[in-house]
Amino acid sequence: MGFGIRGALTLITVCAAQFMIALDFSIVTVALPAIDRSLNFGGPGALQWVVTAFILPTAGLLLLFGRLSDLFGRRRLFIVGMVIVTVFSLVAGLASVPWVLIAARAGQGVGSAMVGATALALLTSLFPEGPRRDKALGVSGALLSFGFVAGTIGGGVVTSGLSWRWTMLILVIMGAVVLLGAVTLLPRHEERRSARLDVPGALLATSGLLALVYGISTVGTTGWTDPLALSLLLAAVLLLGAFRYVEGRTKAPLAPLSILRRRSVTWGGLTGFVTFGMCGGTTVLLSLYMQDVLLWSPLATGAGFLAEGVAAIVAGALAARFIAAIGTPRTLVIGLLVQGIGTAAMLLLPQEGNLTLLLLTTSALGFGHVLAVVSFIGTMTSGVSNADQGLAGGLAQTAQHVGSAVGVAVLAAVVASATITEGVTAEAGSLVGLRAGLLVGALVTFAGAAVAALFLRKPEPRAREEHRNQPRDDNSSEAVAAT
Repeated sequence: MGFGIRGALTLITVCAAQFMIALDFSIVTVALPAIDRSLNFGGPGALQWVVTAFILPTAGLLLLFGRLSDLFGRRRLFIVGMVIVTVFSLVAGLASVPWVLIAARAGQGVGSAMVGATALALLTSLFPEGPRRDKALGVSGALLSFGFVAGTIGGGVVTSGLSWRWTMLILVIMGAVVLLGAVTLLPRHEERRSARLDVPGALLATSGLLALVYGISTVGTTGWTDPLALSLLLAAVLLLGAFRYVEGRTKAPLAPLSILRRRSVTWGGLTGFVTFGMCGGTTVLLSLYMQDVLLWSPLATGAGFLAEGVAAIVAGALAARFIAAIGTPRTLVIGLLVQGIGTAAMLLLPQEGNLTLLLLTTSALGFGHVLAVVSFIGTMTSGVSNADQGLAGGLAQTAQHVGSAVGVAVLAAVVASATITEGVTAEAGSLVGLRAGLLVGALVTFAGAAVAALFLRKPEPRAREEHRNQPRDDNSSEAVAAT
């Protein structure tokens, strides 16, 4: 089930961009202490903006850019996004004062939102629904997950051996290579929707998602009783509620209710929210276990996730075979179950450490997570017309990023409330809290598997094609997919 030379190179280009975005998210976290010492941020409160400034636009603008790619062209927006990421990565690597680095990270986030939404839309439109798309999504999911792991390991290696600045400058080199591939390989002619942008819907959706992610990030730092965090979360509920109301009453909505009401989009998005939220949160807890309980160095902790990365690659290679043998819904259920079992087995990790059990449980986490990722994206994009693939991709990416933010905040809050501080050693007290967080992570993942089993058993009929009169070209997405 080959892609052909051009198809394979196109897949590599798009997946390399996704790998780069995942790397950008995780590689800087290990370098934060070095950044603080170099630029004199003044403590964790200010330093957390190095991460938050990237997350906010990445998650908040995905839905908007997903729809813009449908209207104005995915290739064009993908290339613009890659240029923005590459340029601001250079600015970040050369920053000499904190505000320049924070502004550059925000610029990287804007470019990452463009790339994230359009990369998935390019994959689903370039490769027709079926085994070829499943295989492409498997490669994408594996590299996306491995990018987070590689960033954790690479951040420690680069910061220790060179400088924190190279965590950003590496992205400049990667960005230049991806841009060359994008300009050369991506089809210049593609199907577009002839409609105006829904400005009120765009403003409501973007501001609502920004408020939601910022509120969750604030909760993760200050707790669930912080007035600012609660105000932001309330504003997010009101803004997103208003967005849904407006979308049902405009002629050219940003996100048509016919798409939002699809069972595959609603429940598929929820399973994506669960798998990313609980995997992201569990990964943070594992990092705390290795460093706070086992007292490993940051570099050793990064290496501790290597088995998870390898398992993710294996799952990506096998995902298409699973889907071909048992179908997408069952593969999604199995993926969530394996992820949940791996998380639940982490409750057995002892205070003195057990390397074999650690490798087995993290492998199960990575393997199940990638199976779930490939399946949930396949579910959300299945049956959606080519003209709406950008929107579907934006919705899937939004579920990913918002889920990760919520998962980390929720599990961190559970750990904080359950950690014992009196009568035991610091390591033992931390382990009690971490086990409580892992238990919640496992239960929520199992609940996600139940949702998939109950509501995604039968495939939905294909959405009605509304743009049959759009001009086509021999260099269209279907032509590339058949190369």
